[in-house]
Amino acid sequence: MTLELNEVSRTVYMPQIKTACKRYILTDKMTTVRLTVGGERFEILVNPDTALAYKQGKKFEISQVLASDQIYTDSSKGDRASSDKLIKAFRTDSILKVAEIILQRGELQLTTEQRRKMVEDKRRQIISLIAKNYVDPKTNLPHPPVRIEQAMNQIRVSIDPVRPAEEQAKKIIDDLRLILPLKTGNLKLKVKVDAVYAPQVIGVLKGFGNILKEEWRQDGGLDAVIEVPVAMQRTLLDRLAATTKGTAQASTLE
Repeated sequence: MTLELNEVSRTVYMPQIKTACKRYILTDKMTTVRLTVGGERFEILVNPDTALAYKQGKKFEISQVLASDQIYTDSSKGDRASSDKLIKAFRTDSILKVAEIILQRGELQLTTEQRRKMVEDKRRQIISLIAKNYVDPKTNLPHPPVRIEQAMNQIRVSIDPVRPAEEQAKKIIDDLRLILPLKTGNLKLKVKVDAVYAPQVIGVLKGFGNILKEEWRQDGGLDAVIEVPVAMQRTLLDRLAATTKGTAQASTLE
């Protein structure tokens, strides 16, 4: 059986069908960037992945980011901003110029998948920071990342997908100390290397910490003093051993 819409039903139902389709597309194919200027809200519809990359510093033409060539006051309702409102808020009614301002200064509404991935990436960054800079005071060895993650789960750490990992780690470390012993600080290592390995070792040392002393012996060998986080001591010693085939000499200084 074939159903046909008469003129009345087209008039009554087609706008509803279009609205439903539009909302489906908004949810699955695009997201918004919002900016409030002078108490007035403005929105643009954007490609989620391209917009996120743009906000993270990658270069795109604005037209590549936009999913619609309109400026809205409420995109979910399809309410467009008038030319007068645009000129009052942005001193121009050029869609591309206004969209660029909104994209640069506005808040990107992350999709569920983007937020999940960003939270997971930030979690890994925070765990890595803790593992590299803190040790178990009983062993002076770093806690395994799995142990740190389990402790974070135990205290129900909430990860912000946007804030820098370093900034969030400070509060998380304070909370972790309630159930996970953590010690930080730096130590000084005196390193002595034969000439054949010295050029490689100086590169290794620069990647681990602050070189306080660098003396090249007449035979081409290297005497150095480096300050490194306590948690990095074992990793550095292992790297030196591998680079010099076990011939490097290293000792801690008081």
